[in-house]
Amino acid sequence: MAKYLITGVAGFIGSHLAHALVAHGHEVRGLDNFSTGLLRNLNGLSGRLELYETDLRDADGVCRACEGVDFILHQGALPSVPRSVKDPRTSHESNINGTFNLLEGARAAGVKRVVYAASSSAYGNQPGFPRRETMAPQPIAPYPVQKLTGELYMQSYWRVYGLETVCLRYFNIFGPRQVPDSPYSGVMAKFILQMMRGERPVIFGDGEQGRDFTYVENAVQANLLAMSAPADKVAGRVFNVACGERHTLNETYSVIAGLLGYTEPPQYGPERTGDVRDSLADVSAACEAFGYRPVVGFEEGLRRTVEWYREEHGGELDLNEDVAK
Repeated sequence: MAKYLITGVAGFIGSHLAHALVAHGHEVRGLDNFSTGLLRNLNGLSGRLELYETDLRDADGVCRACEGVDFILHQGALPSVPRSVKDPRTSHESNINGTFNLLEGARAAGVKRVVYAASSSAYGNQPGFPRRETMAPQPIAPYPVQKLTGELYMQSYWRVYGLETVCLRYFNIFGPRQVPDSPYSGVMAKFILQMMRGERPVIFGDGEQGRDFTYVENAVQANLLAMSAPADKVAGRVFNVACGERHTLNETYSVIAGLLGYTEPPQYGPERTGDVRDSLADVSAACEAFGYRPVVGFEEGLRRTVEWYREEHGGELDLNEDVAK
């Protein structure tokens, strides 16, 4: 079996990839500095995952993590548009310098292929839906600029050094293990936990902004397919990873509330600087190149996510029942 390195292995998507690869019998090494990742996300992998506690900004440490590896799934980043607006320097160093260090480590180690977690925020607020990979990027905030820079570096290392690279532009990935109680959490996780606590979630804007929400299992599938596809189909290319559907935040709020039996309406706040108004993907390129098709739809993904948060956070909420009331 092949040996894989997953950066950001203790994070939301990285941990799902680790569990999937281990289940397939692969040898897996993980890299994380635990600034946002959680060790508990790797429960059940003890003795089956080689873990490097290393920061992507540590070039020597990254090089060591790449040694003896066949394939890399580069999920590690300092995520969030609002975080990058508030502190662009730190996210720049992690997302751009870290990706450069990873590519240099992969090149030195003779890695066969790197699959990179890119972002749909690269499209910005330009007109025209669905988003297609042929559209010129128009990123707004520092975070999408950084993720787009990573794409360009990936393509450069394929063209100049022959390192096979594939970029997957994620569209609003959600699911179990997404951190729910950070200012930078995904909207699904925040809505669910706040409703479970009896709090009224805030929607920034009018709630009619739409997202191509994509359950995490679809992203895992896309990574594994892109990693095993023939080089002439994928190397040096960028692909959307989504469901090809648009759901508004108001609609999303209603579905989650129905699943939880929550009856309060949302609060509304001002739009956030740097946010993309709408997203909707064309996934036909990924379908044609490596057979990607979303396996879990929007409402089923929400149902699974709500069930997971109930199981994981139910005890915590019981302790705070009086506060929630």
